Amino acid sequence: MDCQVIFQPSGRRGTVKKGSSLLEAARKLGVDIESPCGGTKCCGKCKVKIDEGYVDELSAETHISHVSQLTENEKDRLQPQEISEKYRLACCTQIEGDILVFVPEESRSTQQVVLETGKDRVLRVNPAVRNYFVEMIPASLEDHRDDSERLKSALLDRYSHLDKELSIDYTVLLSLPVTVRKGKWSVTATLWKEQVVIALEPGLVEATYGVAVDVGTTTVAAYLCDLTTGKVLQQDSMMNPQIRYGEDVLSRITYGMNDDNGLAILHQTIIEGINTLVTRLSKAAGINVEQVAEMVLVFNTAMHHIALNINPCYVGRSPFAPAVRKSLDIKARDLGISIAAGGNIHCLPVEAGFVGPDNVAVLIAEEPHKQEKRRLLIDIGTNGEIDFGNKQRLLSTSCATGPALEGAQIKFGMRAAPGAIEKVRLDPVSLEPQYKVIGEADWFQPSQTIKAKGICGSGIIDIIAEMFKTGIIDPTGKFNMQQTSRRIRRNANNKPEYVLAWSEETSIGSDITVTQGDVREIQLAKAALYTGAKILMKKWGTDQVDSVTLAGAFGSYINKESALVIGLFPDCNLDNVVAVGNAAGDGAKIALLDKDKRVEAQEVADFVQFVETAVEPDFQSQFVQAMYFPHGKDTFPHVQHILDTIPTVKHSK
Repeated sequence: MDCQVIFQPSGRRGTVKKGSSLLEAARKLGVDIESPCGGTKCCGKCKVKIDEGYVDELSAETHISHVSQLTENEKDRLQPQEISEKYRLACCTQIEGDILVFVPEESRSTQQVVLETGKDRVLRVNPAVRNYFVEMIPASLEDHRDDSERLKSALLDRYSHLDKELSIDYTVLLSLPVTVRKGKWSVTATLWKEQVVIALEPGLVEATYGVAVDVGTTTVAAYLCDLTTGKVLQQDSMMNPQIRYGEDVLSRITYGMNDDNGLAILHQTIIEGINTLVTRLSKAAGINVEQVAEMVLVFNTAMHHIALNINPCYVGRSPFAPAVRKSLDIKARDLGISIAAGGNIHCLPVEAGFVGPDNVAVLIAEEPHKQEKRRLLIDIGTNGEIDFGNKQRLLSTSCATGPALEGAQIKFGMRAAPGAIEKVRLDPVSLEPQYKVIGEADWFQPSQTIKAKGICGSGIIDIIAEMFKTGIIDPTGKFNMQQTSRRIRRNANNKPEYVLAWSEETSIGSDITVTQGDVREIQLAKAALYTGAKILMKKWGTDQVDSVTLAGAFGSYINKESALVIGLFPDCNLDNVVAVGNAAGDGAKIALLDKDKRVEAQEVADFVQFVETAVEPDFQSQFVQAMYFPHGKDTFPHVQHILDTIPTVKHSK
């Protein structure tokens, strides 16, 4: 009997024989788990967590009872709290049913490649948080003013532009008497928006710090900035720890609804992730987390609600209304975020149900609302956001591309990590492939150290484009089984597939193939993106784009020619197709460093018009046409020279 297994956050999945250990399953599916002892059950490093509840990807429940009972070996090596939280050692645990396994960061031997960088931008330094040094009049028997009054008077006397109704955060009051005396009545007050004292330190302190965080559905990227200079001091990232509860936002919303403590668990999970990043950033910069005075968060609308502990269920139901659209300022202590207790958490505004602050962050970074050119901006992720227009009119929408473009839902798909095939090209005559894996500088060589273990998003786009260009698949996505290449075959289920890497070339001991099902998954994802873009263009009143901007990790690593050949987006001069990296992260940094950009963010959120493309009368017909490679009707003059060379596919009857 076979059991279904999903490993998160890698997204690797497959079937294994009942009774296999979790470590054996991980090795078979290409999931790297720390196991210095080689599985001899003596190191205790292969810790994993068994998740419980209904899993859409399994179409079944996952439960601790679906694995073998806790062993004495595990009892010796796991802490009582870990055992209560369903942690197990992968080498000791046998699979007895369908199971979802989360591999915590400390147990991962291969780190996910997360895009943290954006493009070089000129950042204006005008933060909401600033330091103000004052020398206070010491208390005396003749002067009976309290310490807080002395501090406010000293600040207002020296800095006349401060708010006359200046207040002091409660957490500052708790240590105020000790701090002012430790500094011998000379202190540095950290003020938010020139209105509230949110931190206080003895003596002169020049630097103040903030953190910008882009909370993606799959990954979280964070940036520690010096708010006095605008310099990014450190940056770090991690997989979104919520991924164990679902790969897409709808799965997480469903989990939050179906589990009594679902929302609380999802909320606490992402807060802990953010705190982990803040701790790592602060340690790397040599500062204390309490010195971080402000944080800017951007995320999609569902992640926004979950991170703020707001019930997201209505975001997932028609008419997809968010609980709040305006930007928010929240005390760090109210969210449990480990920066200065009086520190501020700023959340950029929401556009609509499935277009959130992360898209607003992209807009204030790229500024299409200030330009004449008709720009198409696509932030490709598990949930794709699309913007089209210029300063006259700006439209936006979201589309459920699903995780296929990031490697999930693909038989040998994986997220970007060492061993993932990231680039592919096929010989047009022999149909033999060349490929490059992440971690190796050159195209595959039999002697290379890092062997292939799967295919990531950029490699998937390349191989689908190459299969189309060489006639292995036709415009409908169907395999041409008349090809004589040994790499085109039928699998055990009699379904067509293409062998990209033979088993001896891989680290997983099996052939890496691209199946008919994989092609269909990419067709669905690319059709969703293309249809969203075309409907926005039609609403705007044009059938052409002047430029295409690809944001996010996926957009930064894909071959833009391959993307256009399969029709991932409407035709455009490839010279005007540009990747801008993590533009959402850039927008978060911009808002952190310049408070005026927060005002602009709200203005842009109000200016952009959200379009619910799925209710458009021609959505279905547009989607069907977009399923074709590159499209059923639309022309692609900028890659027509490539399309003209594609052999005609003749199917057997």
